[in-house]
Amino acid sequence: QVQLVESGGGSVQSGGSLRLSCATSGFIVRDCGCMAWFRQAPGKQREGVATIRWDGATSSADSVKGRFTISHDSAKNTVDLRMNDLKPEDTAMYYCALTIRSCNSYACPPEVKGYNSWGQGTQVTVSS
Repeated sequence: QVQLVESGGGSVQSGGSLRLSCATSGFIVRDCGCMAWFRQAPGKQREGVATIRWDGATSSADSVKGRFTISHDSAKNTVDLRMNDLKPEDTAMYYCALTIRSCNSYACPPEVKGYNSWGQGTQVTVSS
């Protein structure tokens, strides 16, 4: 059974940085499939932030391009989200997600319904 556990959230001032980490059990982060970070602010729908495919190919939402970076850490078996130049609008609960797929070249799904394993979330709060 796959389990995902997020960590690294916290409170920072605008312009600050945080590094989120998603630890997995029951799955090797470079195994075939996609992992992703989503976020959900109060009163809003959960939205995709960034995805990473089994071979390291990444994509990110326009709102975080140039500021957030998703990556594998094979040594720790985690998927990390490095967040720089944080803004108050980045305040949300951040979730890690996984979908197991074939080892082919495909676009990782950007939407919630594309993933079937989720972590419990870690809170990020950015103050102005």
